[in-house]
Amino acid sequence: MVTLEELLSKLADLSQQLVLLKDSGTTLSITRNLQSNFNSGDTAWMITSSALVLFMTMPGLAIYYGGMVSSKNVLAVVMQIFSITCLITVLWLAFGYSLAFTPTGYHDDGLSLQENEFKYAVYGNGSRLWLRGMQLNSYGSLYQTVPESVYCMFQLTFAIITPALICGSFADRMKYWPMMLFIGCWHLAVYCPIAHALWHPYGAFFVLGSADYAGGNVVHISSGVSGLVAALIVGNRKGWKPKDYETHPPHNILLTFMGMSMLWVGWFGFNAGSAVSAGTNACYAMLATMIATATASLSWMLTEVVFRKKPSVLGMVNGAIAGLVCITPGSGYVDMNGAFFFGLIGGCLCYFGAQAKHHLFKIDDALDAFGVHAIGGIIGGILTGFFANPAVNTYTGVFYGSTYIGGHQLAYQMAAICFAIGWAVIGSFVILKTIDLTIGLRVSDKDEEDGLDSSLHGETIVSPTDSVKKHAEELQIINYL
Repeated sequence: MVTLEELLSKLADLSQQLVLLKDSGTTLSITRNLQSNFNSGDTAWMITSSALVLFMTMPGLAIYYGGMVSSKNVLAVVMQIFSITCLITVLWLAFGYSLAFTPTGYHDDGLSLQENEFKYAVYGNGSRLWLRGMQLNSYGSLYQTVPESVYCMFQLTFAIITPALICGSFADRMKYWPMMLFIGCWHLAVYCPIAHALWHPYGAFFVLGSADYAGGNVVHISSGVSGLVAALIVGNRKGWKPKDYETHPPHNILLTFMGMSMLWVGWFGFNAGSAVSAGTNACYAMLATMIATATASLSWMLTEVVFRKKPSVLGMVNGAIAGLVCITPGSGYVDMNGAFFFGLIGGCLCYFGAQAKHHLFKIDDALDAFGVHAIGGIIGGILTGFFANPAVNTYTGVFYGSTYIGGHQLAYQMAAICFAIGWAVIGSFVILKTIDLTIGLRVSDKDEEDGLDSSLHGETIVSPTDSVKKHAEELQIINYL
C-alpha cells in the first residue's frame, strides 16, 4: 500500500518535471481524447446494424427477388443487385456521403452546425469528397458516441439497398449497362438530396420537423415511385397480363420466403440501428418492428382470403414486407399500440395498392416495388403523423397532442411525402428518358424471350436437360392446341 509520504513525494517529482518542461520552452498540450468518449456499446451495435442492413441486400433481397422472377432471369436479378452494391460503395466514397451527410459538425469540415445555413437544405457542402477529413476520432452532431467511420458505413448500407429495390419494377426487361448508368445517376441526383433533406440537421424537412425515423421517405417512397416511373418508361413485359401469377409465375416461392426471412431479421438493424445507440429507443424500435410486421402479414393474408378465398405463402410474405416498410418511418416514434395499427392498416392497404396497380392501371411493376414500398412508405409516413408518441420520442402526433400540435406534425409528414414523391418522379423520369433516347433501356424481344441470364450474361441456372425438356413440353402443348 502506498503511504501518504510516498504519494506526496511522487506529486513533488511530477511538479518539478513540469517546471523543467516550461523552463526549456516545451509546450505541454492537454487535449480531449475524443476516442475515449466513444461508447463501446453504441459502436458495437452500429457495427452489427451495418452488417445486418448489408445482409438485407446481399443475400436477402437477391434471394427474395430471385425467387419471384422466372428461372431464366434469376442470375440477371442477382447480377443487378450485386453490381449495385459495388457501384454505390464506390460512389459513396467519392461523392455520395459528402453530398448527403455534410457538414458533420466536426471541427475540420469548415462549418459549425450552430450556424443556420439554408444553402445546405438539399445538398451537403462537399467536405467529405473521397472521405477526406475523416479521422479515427471524428464524429458528428447526429452520432457523438460512435466514430464517423461506422456511421458512414451504416448509411452506406441504406444507400445500397434503396436503388436495389428499384430493380423489382423493371425485372426481366432492362439492359445491364443502361441500368448501371441509371442507378449511378439516380444515387447522386435523387437519393443523396432526399437523404440530406430528411436526415441532416440542415436538411429542409429535418428543420421543418418531419419525422422519418429509418427511411419511409428516403428509402421506400423514393425507390417505389422511381420503380413505377421505370416500369412505365420501359414498358410491360412481353405477354404480361394483370393476372401476373399466371403469365409470369414465380420461379421458386421457397426462395422468396427465405429472402423475406433474411430481410425481416436484417430490418432490426435497419430500424433499431437508426437510433445510433444501443439504448432504450433502439429496443423500442425493434419491438415495434416485430409487432407491425407480424400484424401486417396476417392482415394481408386475411384480406387475400376475402378476395381470393385461399391464403398463400406469397401473400403472407408480401404482407410481412409491407409491415416492415410501413413501420420504418415511425418505428422510433410510436408505442406498441401504434405499431399494431401500422401493421393492421398497412397490410390491408398495401394489398389493395398492389392489386389496383395491376388490374386498374395495367402497370407491370413486376415484383411490387411500387405496390409495397411506395404505398407502404406513404401509409407509414401518414400514420406517424397520427401515432407519434412524445413519451417515446420528441414528436407528437394527432392522437397524443392537441389538434394544433398534432395537426402541424401531420402536415409536416405530408409535406415530406410530397417532396420525396416529386423529387424522385422528376429525377427518375429525366434520367431514364435521357438514357432511353440515347442508348436505349429495353432488351430486344429475342433477348427477353431467351432470358436475360443467357442473353446478357452468358450463364444460366437451367441445365441443358431441363431446357430441352421444357421446350419439348411447349411443343406438345402447341401440337395439342
